[in-house]
Amino acid sequence: MTRRTFEADTPLQALIVEHALSLARQLEQTADGAPDGQVLARVEAAAVPAGRELTRRAVEAALQQQAERAEKKGRRPAPARGAASPPGPSGTPAGPS
Repeated sequence: MTRRTFEADTPLQALIVEHALSLARQLEQTADGAPDGQVLARVEAAAVPAGRELTRRAVEAALQQQAERAEKKGRRPAPARGAASPPGPSGTPAGPS
C-alpha cells in the first residue's frame, strides 16, 4: 500500500478528509466480509447512508464555518426596512389617500 499525505488548509477540509478515509475503511471491510454474490449489494447498502451522513456533516460544518467568519466581520450596514402599511378594510393593501 502506498502511503500518502494530505494537507488540509481549514478545519472543514480536515473533517471531510477524516470522514472520507473512515468511510473508505468501512467500505473495504464491508466488501471483504461480504459473501460471494453479495459484495455490491452490501457495499452499496453501507455506502449510501454513510455518504449521506458525510455530506450532511460537511454541509453543517461549512455553514458553521461561514457563520463564524461572518460573526467575526460583523454585519454589513444596511438600511432598515420600513414597516408595511396596514391592509385596507378588504384585506388589500391601503392605497394612497
